[in-house]
Amino acid sequence: MTLNRRHLLTLLPLIGATGLGLGFARMLQGLTTGRFDPHAINNPLTHYAVPHFAPLSGLTSSSTPQDLSIPGFSYEELTTANQPILLNIWASWCLPCVEELPFLTNLAHRHTLPGAPPLTLWGMAYKDTPANAERILQRYGQPFQRLGIDDDGTTAIEWGVTGVPESFLILPGGRIVWHTSSSLTEDLYQTELLPLLHSAS
Repeated sequence: MTLNRRHLLTLLPLIGATGLGLGFARMLQGLTTGRFDPHAINNPLTHYAVPHFAPLSGLTSSSTPQDLSIPGFSYEELTTANQPILLNIWASWCLPCVEELPFLTNLAHRHTLPGAPPLTLWGMAYKDTPANAERILQRYGQPFQRLGIDDDGTTAIEWGVTGVPESFLILPGGRIVWHTSSSLTEDLYQTELLPLLHSAS
């Protein structure tokens, strides 16, 4: 039988449904075998330069009740830093972000020890206010040398952020070499982040 246009139009939905079904089946297989990672999202900026963004204000004595002062940052300051920067995008209203803070604080202190590869932690508070960000940092740990307040989420859009927490490793010169869209853990740090820091130092 010769296929005409009507036959092809009839087959298109069936082909599409079959493709979706196969994709769903592979996802289920990954879930049952433990190989599916819903956080393994490849950010399009990885291995490219830091995107341009407007300067972000930080925490100042006039914006926070407890006078916790952390400077914000700009595109120029981020791209001209002379050591690797781990940029953590988080929010005070995000439970995984809050749970991640003690580990990040420990990590920041770890990299001040002699012999540790250089690393600076900067933060971006996504759709947040200075007062709320300060309250959480005072309670759960303050790992950041700089903290930018992205109150309307515009800067995070420039970075291709799909949710929080997300972290980016930026090498001197402003090149993004690593990204995760899940909380940073000791295992992730040891297996993925630390080798990159050693190779960059």
